[in-house]
Amino acid sequence: MTDKPTGPVAAEIARRLQSALSPERLAVIDDSEKHRGHAGHDARGESHFTVEIVSSLFEGQNRVARQRAVNAALADLLAQRVHALAIKARTPAEDAT
Repeated sequence: MTDKPTGPVAAEIARRLQSALSPERLAVIDDSEKHRGHAGHDARGESHFTVEIVSSLFEGQNRVARQRAVNAALADLLAQRVHALAIKARTPAEDAT
């Protein structure tokens, strides 16, 4: 199951993560409004996100390897458009607990 992203950047994040990591569950949450007035806030919006992703591809990977996989799928967005990304990456077995 994937929560429907609302803006174009969120939709692109979801599309890339679906393609790269085949998640069983994916939520892309736009946290930008919480950061209004802080460093990195972009008046266009969609600058701060939380990604909650559950994928069997994370089996046997530690937290850092999982985050690297997500970051690799989003590399140019992180360099050009996204200021902050919180990642909650889990396996299906971890998600069940």
